Amino acid sequence: MEYEVVASGLRFPEGPVVMEDGSIIVVEIEKKCITRCWGDDKKEVIATPGGGPNGLAIGPDGALWVCNNGGFIYHEMDGLLIPGNCPEDYDGGRIERVDLATGKVERVLDTVEGHSLKGPNDLVFDKNGNLYFTDHGKTYNRHRDFGGLFYLAKGTSEAKELDFHYTSPNGVGLSPDEKTVYMADTLTGRMWAFDLESPGAITPASPFNGGRVVATMPGLQYFDSLAMTAAGNVCVATIFNGGITTITPEGAHSHTAFPDLVVTNIAFGGEDMCDAYLTLSSTGHLVKCRWPEPGLKLNFNA
Repeated sequence: MEYEVVASGLRFPEGPVVMEDGSIIVVEIEKKCITRCWGDDKKEVIATPGGGPNGLAIGPDGALWVCNNGGFIYHEMDGLLIPGNCPEDYDGGRIERVDLATGKVERVLDTVEGHSLKGPNDLVFDKNGNLYFTDHGKTYNRHRDFGGLFYLAKGTSEAKELDFHYTSPNGVGLSPDEKTVYMADTLTGRMWAFDLESPGAITPASPFNGGRVVATMPGLQYFDSLAMTAAGNVCVATIFNGGITTITPEGAHSHTAFPDLVVTNIAFGGEDMCDAYLTLSSTGHLVKCRWPEPGLKLNFNA
């Protein structure tokens, strides 16, 4: 697919947010900062949360909400920047909010039901301002933490665990009718769906799992973050088979390739919502292309 480069030289970009003024806000996880990109390689750092800022979303308060994974050890491999295990200076995962006018960073929460967050990864707000977010866990030399799906009701300070014991939860999104939460699991290459009885209440798919499997990729393919289309398809960034895998609610899937082994995010914008912005993370690029179907408008993005 043809594309244009919006910004280059980024240090593992993720979490693109399409702003009304034409800029795109991304994180640079390795630099521990949040960067606004204007096109033609013009960019500026707008906040430095430290740790590992990851998923981003505009909240009902107009602030930028951040999943902070606490950071990674990074490796340069054949010119590619690759994240690895938990770093020595890791001080926990957390949900943060950033005042876009001042760059001030506020910690919203770092525990759920008495358990410390390990590596919050991605987040989405429903139309009422309630927040769903994932915790990816952290990887160490000989083991890794499990992760899960969590919920923070608007106006509250205590989140709740919706489901846990997943290998590596990553991207999260809501169906157009907001009756289903989709969650990508990285290491299994599996797309999960959670059916909602009401906001923050899932109908368990089985006695063992809250979620049901929509699709699992063949071979070695990892899933990263995702975005929904207006038709209800899931566009999930795919690693190793670098690109975007589009999955229908019924589980059919197709792939659009891009030239990076570590494609991590897609976000939609433009008047017709067919402008797609992708992070090609290991090569440090934010790119733009035209997508064959319109993306789903997020609730609080202008």
